[in-house]
Amino acid sequence: MIHYHGTPITPTTAATKAVFAGHAFVSFRYPEQLGIVLDVAQSFAVDNGAFSAWRSGAPITDWEPYYEWVAELHRYPSYDFAVIPDIIDGDEAANDELLAEWPWRERAPGVGAPVWHLHESLDRLERMALAWPRVCLGSSGEFARVGAPAWWTRMAEAMDVVCDKSGRPVCKLHGLRMLDPEVFSRFPFASADSTNIAQNVGIDSAWRGTYTPASKESRAQVMRERIESRQSLVFWDRRAHPIQAGLFMGAAA
Repeated sequence: MIHYHGTPITPTTAATKAVFAGHAFVSFRYPEQLGIVLDVAQSFAVDNGAFSAWRSGAPITDWEPYYEWVAELHRYPSYDFAVIPDIIDGDEAANDELLAEWPWRERAPGVGAPVWHLHESLDRLERMALAWPRVCLGSSGEFARVGAPAWWTRMAEAMDVVCDKSGRPVCKLHGLRMLDPEVFSRFPFASADSTNIAQNVGIDSAWRGTYTPASKESRAQVMRERIESRQSLVFWDRRAHPIQAGLFMGAAA
């Protein structure tokens, strides 16, 4: 499984440690550390910035600049994929229109990956999984909080749809904001991302004790090692799922 660490990370020296010889997730909304990523990371994926824009109260309506950005980036050797534009609280018809608009849908489907929102129908997930080489799973609606009981239940339903009887996904799965080891280790993900390092590397109160890392750069390394010490499942197995085990746990995005 590929562990994508979201940028930007402050300071830039900590960003370098977080993605050096690793994998980065670069947002269209916050692209300022793309140069660092291109210099030191093994590979990177591109987020469309829709979630951040939606949370700010100014959702993106014109996606042409994003298409132009991806047109440049997807030629780079370390590029993996871009998240296809989506409307976080939109209906399925509106999101299907954005998939139809994606410039590389026919000639190079691997350039981008569509988002299935957990509040959408399982029928849409099945259609997307059969049509695209990779599908991103996004927490939304009543399933917006990663790690909530309802979220675990919905994810189990999704896995039952997108995996065959042997537990093998029919396409690659990416967990958006799901790079918590207690989350991604329970699903057959090809990749997942989060801004966990970016959010926590600078919080001094969270780093106390005798063996506290001496610098933010060291903190970034410690967090990355802890996250990447775990891997996803090879096959979907409900016995590894918290619902089956009677466990519920929180998850940091």
